[in-house]
Amino acid sequence: MPGLSSADHSTSPPLLEFPRDYNAAHDFIERNLRAGRGAKAAFVDDRGSCSYQDLAHRVERCAGALTAIGLQPEQRVLLVLLDTIDFPTVFLGCIKAGIVPVAANTMLTTADFEYMLRDSRARALVVSEPLLPVLAPLLGRIPSLAHVIVSGEAAPAGAHRLADLLAPPQQRFEAAPTTRDDPCFWLYSSGSTGSPKGTVHVHASMMQTAELYARPVLGIQESDVVFSAAKLYFAYGLGNALSFPMAVGATAVLMAERATPAAVFARLRAHRASVFYGVPTLYAAMLASPELPRRGELALRRCTSAGEALPEDIGRRWSEHFGVDILDGIGSTEMLHIYLSKRPGEVRYGTTGRPVPGYEVRLVGDGGAPVGDGEQGELQVSGPTSAALYWNNRERSRSTFLGPWTRSGDKYTLNEAGYYVYAGRTDDMLKVGGIYVSPIEVESALIGHPSVLEAAVIGAEDEQRLVKPLAFVVLKPGLKASEGLAEELKQHVKDRLAPYKYPRWIEFVADLPKTATGKIQRFRLREQVAGHR
Repeated sequence: MPGLSSADHSTSPPLLEFPRDYNAAHDFIERNLRAGRGAKAAFVDDRGSCSYQDLAHRVERCAGALTAIGLQPEQRVLLVLLDTIDFPTVFLGCIKAGIVPVAANTMLTTADFEYMLRDSRARALVVSEPLLPVLAPLLGRIPSLAHVIVSGEAAPAGAHRLADLLAPPQQRFEAAPTTRDDPCFWLYSSGSTGSPKGTVHVHASMMQTAELYARPVLGIQESDVVFSAAKLYFAYGLGNALSFPMAVGATAVLMAERATPAAVFARLRAHRASVFYGVPTLYAAMLASPELPRRGELALRRCTSAGEALPEDIGRRWSEHFGVDILDGIGSTEMLHIYLSKRPGEVRYGTTGRPVPGYEVRLVGDGGAPVGDGEQGELQVSGPTSAALYWNNRERSRSTFLGPWTRSGDKYTLNEAGYYVYAGRTDDMLKVGGIYVSPIEVESALIGHPSVLEAAVIGAEDEQRLVKPLAFVVLKPGLKASEGLAEELKQHVKDRLAPYKYPRWIEFVADLPKTATGKIQRFRLREQVAGHR
């Protein structure tokens, strides 16, 4: 159709009515109790299960305990928690009390956590005991941090054990008088410089994602057992394993350990999960695993993928092996969950699908005008779950949230069938295993090695067509490249940054392409890689 733009492929948002006075935690819990699901398992972790009624009691005790130690509504609490029943307990407990939980990536470094604690001015830290050594150097150093609460058996002097706070007899705790537009929780999103941004979401947003995506697109049901390899601290994982199952009364399986193929297969088998949420890197590893189950061994009826574009070959191989399509989609921390997705029965691998009902998307050029048919443009999205702002970052808020539109930072084209096809990032950020990695951060770590003069990092595809960091390194005069030095540099980065950020390949070069003003031209390196790989 001549003149058709991407905006013409949008859908009208359904009318989801939220009363002005609204508390998300109260809604998620009470809807299940009213429906008679109190005795049904809400969450299952490696230690046991928790019914919806048990969860209601735990959340009330947590809300009461947090207020009893002096926390006030709208104050922040940093959550550095593994995926156990304690996560939904504390996350929802904070929200019920009007306190704002800030969910943090558990794989970060001490320096990363220090930034988040100082930036959020969190009054309390709730941390899983195995992660305490990473946080321990910060205790007593953050002026705003008044309380440390440990999920586990042991706690340092002056800290609380979460189990002790939850031990007193049950007392009724009335939900804080929050509104649908009040700040509810934060998630940290990386930026082009690597500095995380506190992304503020409101109370209505979690239920909105369930009503817009989980019910009509994913088709989640009360009878489902869901398992998400993506952790709860991700926007993707939070919807997968908390918002979505609680919205319909399903059961969520939680796993504290890293999502290896063996660990995932064990949970899928043991719990007969019917809905599985993964990421492309994991799907590729599972398909390559010698422990890959036969089709009849699992009870899967629905699989999803997000975090990075799903290679067509991986999707087809998974579908052929298990007889279940992967519903690939794109979402973001800023939009909270998936807004562009494939649909059951309409899967076209190699595309990201069509807009989720309730969201509008458009493709724009560098000047902000809609692109022509078949042309590449930046994907922008409009919908009710957009974040309110980036905390304490007015400049980035204004450049990302453009009135009703949110910039995704992703490039797309729209094909003739009306499906959106991923074309890369608009900046130099990389998506590694579904997590943003800043090239500048990795380059800085490499340059900290005594042998390195300069470094530039770009993304390169591995044999599975998944993006990983590739580093071009210029050594100091007189030094020689070697395989041993390459391995030493990889370990050097692992020792200083979160392990997933290390460069999978090191290429030693005599110099780096630069502009007249001395800026590294990463696009030249990308062109060089594309011509040789």
